[in-house]
Amino acid sequence: MSRLNDEKPFNSPAPWRGNEERAMGTYKEFHRQSVERPEAFWAEQARLIDWERPWDQVLDFSRPPFARWFVGGRTNLCHNAVDRHLADRAQQPALVYVSTETQEQRRYTYAQLHTEVNRVAAMLRTLGVNRGDRVIIYLPMVPEAIFTLLACTRLGAIHSVVFGGFAAHSLATRMDDAKPALLVTADAGMRGGKVIPYKPLVEEALKQAQHPPSRVLVLNRGLDPTMPRVPERDVDFATLAREHEGAQVAVEWLESSEPSYILYTSGTTGRPKGVQRDTGGYAVALASSMRNIFTGKPGETMFTASDIGWVVGHSYIVYGPLLAGMTTVLYEGLPIRPDASIWWRLVEEHRVNVMFTSPTAIRLLKRQDAAHLSRHDTSSLRYLFLAGEPLDAPTHEWISSALPATQVLDNYWQTETGWPLLGPCPGVEARPRKFGSPGTALYGYRVKLLDAQSGEEVTAPNQKGVLVVEPPLPPGCLSTVWGDDARFVSTYFSHFDKPVYSTFDWATRDEDGDYFILGRTDDVINVAGHRLGTREIEEAISGHPGIAEVAVVGVKDSLKGQVVVAFAVPKDASRMQTEEGRAGLTREVMDTVDKTLGALARPAQVHLVTLLPKTRSGKLLRRSIQALAEQREPGDLTTLEDPSALEQVREALKPRE
Repeated sequence: MSRLNDEKPFNSPAPWRGNEERAMGTYKEFHRQSVERPEAFWAEQARLIDWERPWDQVLDFSRPPFARWFVGGRTNLCHNAVDRHLADRAQQPALVYVSTETQEQRRYTYAQLHTEVNRVAAMLRTLGVNRGDRVIIYLPMVPEAIFTLLACTRLGAIHSVVFGGFAAHSLATRMDDAKPALLVTADAGMRGGKVIPYKPLVEEALKQAQHPPSRVLVLNRGLDPTMPRVPERDVDFATLAREHEGAQVAVEWLESSEPSYILYTSGTTGRPKGVQRDTGGYAVALASSMRNIFTGKPGETMFTASDIGWVVGHSYIVYGPLLAGMTTVLYEGLPIRPDASIWWRLVEEHRVNVMFTSPTAIRLLKRQDAAHLSRHDTSSLRYLFLAGEPLDAPTHEWISSALPATQVLDNYWQTETGWPLLGPCPGVEARPRKFGSPGTALYGYRVKLLDAQSGEEVTAPNQKGVLVVEPPLPPGCLSTVWGDDARFVSTYFSHFDKPVYSTFDWATRDEDGDYFILGRTDDVINVAGHRLGTREIEEAISGHPGIAEVAVVGVKDSLKGQVVVAFAVPKDASRMQTEEGRAGLTREVMDTVDKTLGALARPAQVHLVTLLPKTRSGKLLRRSIQALAEQREPGDLTTLEDPSALEQVREALKPRE
């Protein structure tokens, strides 16, 4: 075993070891080293994890845009997340599970987590799962889901988590792309007190799939007594677990570039697009980010309020905190149930030091009684990180004021990058935050803005361009699209004459190098030849004190090409009850946009609703809203959280008498 992590990383601060070991110089120098001397820089970051065999070459970029990191080195994600901590923190809590849906709580020390992961690894091996095989995981937010992810990486199998509750067709298409040896599922999940049966969806997906797995491992939570069973195919999780109690399964050491998992990007149409992640580069990037970005210390607690079905769940519920020797909180439930103080109660009870969630969730809390934020002691919470969509300045300011002892920090990344691309790096240097900006380019990323038409670099401050990254992509980013190298190149590196990775997001950069995300390049509204970002208009409307949430779309117009249409959720629903109240608030919203952005950005229409259509992960379904506004079908709604929200949009669009 090569324990390279015993030495101090190259120019890398260790915030849990005291200020005397902080990096020499500023973050600017830290970033410069990462992009000008990437091999030396990442070789030192790689000391943060264990390697069974050291690498022969830090970076192989002989076949651009494909990058292979730590070539020849052998490691294992499960070993680094679990086994290596047993010597120093076997009795420390590794996983805390809280469900406000089933009123269940469980705690697992690192030793207990090791036991459970070994047991599940033995179960998977009994069911024929071997190195390189794919395992589809279609589970709710339960500890068994984390055991299964870690068991897969222990065996060298490739897991592919599909968000629990996805429609049968979505599950079937992912099966056909991944061709799994096994599917792991449950009888049901729960959300908002309602049982969501999984097994009927699984059965339908298995019928539709051209490449269904031969075995299905089923966790029976006792939530669906009518769960369909196929005895010759289905295996009961609890029964098989009893048979493998005390099992020990040796770690499979993988070459660094071997895949660890596939994660299908949300919103894909037609054939799914599977983001393929490697093993060694991902482990190094996460371990480094936990130290330098999230400042997580061994023995501390991290609470990431997301879902394991999304990349944030993979990176910062499961692997990141465990790689750092932290306690990770797994929460099954809503942020407002039983009441809007539940998250802060968890922070108090488990002395959470670092928290991560989405701006949408904070905007939801913003609509609740502000007293919920002061009911519990949140003094342990050092940082609250927000990502997943642009964070508007009013929301950033509101939550910062509500949690005065906590630094609220924005950051920006994608399923494809696996860890933040833009953001603060407080483990290296604390910088003043700017409301509405995720921050500067993070280390390892050579970020630029390009003009969408000419492809030339945009260098002037506050000028809009497409956010791109010059390859090679740093460790942790996608290595390819599963089973389709050509699609990897055509999707991400073929939009400009130069081979750069496109994020498909508009952004500006100010004089200090801080970026401001304006929205997707395909969310741009072209009004009479003037290009307007939906993000800019949404932020302007969010600045109105009476508006809680807003979605802006471009709607076809015979005269101007497109016009701006806004759907806004008032904080005080009573203003929607009368025609006078609606008209007054609509006028105020338009005036706010006029004052903030000018008359050009003024919405042609403002529709007031009490709910916006969102996915179960909290993202706005802007394309579906736009389709309804243009009298088209709203498209795939399998991820829709609440169907009544879409009906509200339909009603709002109807002409009033």
